[in-house]
Amino acid sequence: MSARLEPCVSIDFDSSALDEVVTKTKDWALMHGVCMRSRQNFSPDSINFAPFVLVPSTFPKKEFEKAIELQTLVNEMIYRIANNYEFLKTTLAITNTVDPFTAQLFKIYTTVQEEGVSQAIDLGLIRSDVMLGAEPEMPLSSFKLRQVEVNTIAAGFGWLGPSSGRLHRFVMQELGHGDKLQQLPENNALEALCGGMLKAWEIYNQPQAVILFIVEDISYNICDQRFHEFEIRKQNPNVRVVRRSLTQLGRGGAVLDAERKLIIDGQEVAVVYFRCGYAPDQYPSADGCEWDARLMIERSKAIKCPSISYHLAGTKKVQQVLAEPGFLERIFDNAEKVAKLRDVFTGLYSLDLNEEGDRAAEMAIENPEKYVLKPQREGGGNNVYGKEVAEVLKQLKDNPERASYILMDIIQPPLLRNWMIRPSTQPMLVDTLSELGIFGVIIGNSKEILHNSMGGHMLRTKIHTANEGGVAAGLGALDSPFLVDL
Repeated sequence: MSARLEPCVSIDFDSSALDEVVTKTKDWALMHGVCMRSRQNFSPDSINFAPFVLVPSTFPKKEFEKAIELQTLVNEMIYRIANNYEFLKTTLAITNTVDPFTAQLFKIYTTVQEEGVSQAIDLGLIRSDVMLGAEPEMPLSSFKLRQVEVNTIAAGFGWLGPSSGRLHRFVMQELGHGDKLQQLPENNALEALCGGMLKAWEIYNQPQAVILFIVEDISYNICDQRFHEFEIRKQNPNVRVVRRSLTQLGRGGAVLDAERKLIIDGQEVAVVYFRCGYAPDQYPSADGCEWDARLMIERSKAIKCPSISYHLAGTKKVQQVLAEPGFLERIFDNAEKVAKLRDVFTGLYSLDLNEEGDRAAEMAIENPEKYVLKPQREGGGNNVYGKEVAEVLKQLKDNPERASYILMDIIQPPLLRNWMIRPSTQPMLVDTLSELGIFGVIIGNSKEILHNSMGGHMLRTKIHTANEGGVAAGLGALDSPFLVDL
């Protein structure tokens, strides 16, 4: 029996009251940019409201504050890994032999290291994703933060995260609970993330230079991307954002000049922000022009977010190795920092073709429901759950490809009853579970950190029977935390 949190307010509406508040909130979302383009009926001229849960989700205040406090340490951990060539080389050695995508990224990394890095400054927009977890049958007070993963590329929802909070402030007032708004924490993610890009732009110190967003051919999560662009213009009206795909750049849309400045349409690029480039299908051309573009960007003087080293620092294999006893101590010489980070780690296991990997595989084959199988991929929809974990591992027995995966303990957060609101469907009263993302901004070079801050939050919620919870992928819903003392 799963533990349960109580909804923040009564959700026992009669049909007319439910219809009134849902209709009004849908309109509020559409009129305030809490939206995405439809994947089923795509049009560049229309948007739907993004899926959301009707009332904010109850979340323990103590654990939320712990996640906020921890983020600058997570930022520093990623910074230290990204600036440790030997660690990345050793850690990803086996993965590179069995996962062509990671190997191609690492090839670019090695090329640039050997040539000499043109831009010493890196910008990291980091998102650490956590869930509440505890042993089965434990009371709610036993639930603690457990880290799901750390994202170092396309750390999206800087707009939709705060927008969810504004939507829920509106809903709470409509429901007559305006007195509870102080339990919805402030969320300045958009300002913080865009402020980080502008700090990097200022460090580049070329007033005419632009910020380049690397985007997909079709951007479904368009509001989240455009509001970043609009916020940059709002914070500094003199800075222009240019949007290009890797394919466009690889087909002659950008060049490096003699000084390794990245030039697009005669304009120098100060900062490159990747909203795309984290999955193999985002490098589709047979001639490899997208990979050529990625290498060109990496060779340039532009400040990258993320640089190839930060991208590699966010791989699942790195996360698994960091959780091994003694590894954090190699990165930090501060025992207190190590203890705080290790406190949120969950069980992670190597699946390399050795005795340790064999033991982990056997453990998961015997009890597949206790684990999730993760490939070296970002973006959601890639993980393996339940009985399929055992099936995949049996198929991979003695296959080197097994080493391209890691194994993680499944996290069982408490359930919460809520109304799920999606376009073109009736509201559904369902059991949900949530994942909290904390944003961070870090700027530095291999010698020093120039800026390190927490940068707001987002909450995604899914029906408890769904394995994946990506809102952009259509499997989750926007949410915001309602903080309580448990």
